[in-house]
Amino acid sequence: MKNIFITGTDTAVGKTVVTLALLRVLQQQGVECAGYKPLSQNAQWTEEGLRCADAQLLQDASTLALEYKDVNPYPFTGSEVSTGAITTVSEQFLSAGLSYLESCVERVVVEGTGGWHSRINTQNPLSDWVIKQKIPVILVVGIKLGCINHAILTAESISQQGGELVGWVANRINPGLEEYQQLISILTQHIAAPKIGEIPYLARINQKDLSSYFSIATLRTFFTHKKTGH
Repeated sequence: MKNIFITGTDTAVGKTVVTLALLRVLQQQGVECAGYKPLSQNAQWTEEGLRCADAQLLQDASTLALEYKDVNPYPFTGSEVSTGAITTVSEQFLSAGLSYLESCVERVVVEGTGGWHSRINTQNPLSDWVIKQKIPVILVVGIKLGCINHAILTAESISQQGGELVGWVANRINPGLEEYQQLISILTQHIAAPKIGEIPYLARINQKDLSSYFSIATLRTFFTHKKTGH
């Protein structure tokens, strides 16, 4: 497996957190890797142009120096790409960007925007592009009330669309949730993929080394063969 795609049950469930953690795990294994966020939301205007804070974190976490446009070719200012996008998104351009990163590093961790069916314009979800690229998927579940429905529906949709769900990650975003362990148990029974990580509620989580919260042995099975000739 060369690439992995990180999707979520919703927006703000920890996709960037998990993407950064996987990049850290790969680096600890001595693997050259890069983060790729094809589309981003809530980008802000800077002297250098539109910049998304999450995409900048992926840029910094990559093992080689990348230009911002290589990590995030389509930054948008809206809180929902589907409503904020004015520019028509080209799947061909997204694919070219992924191919470039593949030529530079051994592994690419691709982070989605919003949930599995979030739109890249008013017509097509980003998941259509993921399926065409045949990128295996990891689902991030923000553990909160209602997450069982969201997680099971998302997992089923990935499978029905022809995607390969290879694992899921539990991210505790509500520290006061009393039913936490019950939710984890139910999700483990009903998601047809292994739980590869369980992240507790942490302050300033983007600054933490989260590798200890993942099953490293399971992750190694995702990335068993390095690219040759690099």
